Amino acid sequence: MDVDNDSLDPELRNAGFMALASAALGLISLCGGIIPICGGITSALGILLGAFSFKAQRSNIAIMGIGLSILGMLITITYTIILILNS
Repeated sequence: MDVDNDSLDPELRNAGFMALASAALGLISLCGGIIPICGGITSALGILLGAFSFKAQRSNIAIMGIGLSILGMLITITYTIILILNS
């Protein structure tokens, strides 16, 4: 059953969009982790958007976005440490 987005409460609609944005940023941060600044910024934004979305509406997409963003942050930190040690 599909939900009509126009009939939703604006706060719930924004929470859904933030959850999707968090998941997208999490995926981008996984790829962007090899560029430390890019990976760090996208990971941090993904974690923040996922947390705000999860606070408003507990959804699986928000949890997935937070998880992917945390994984992207770990990859970014690991790659940054490797770059520092090899220079």
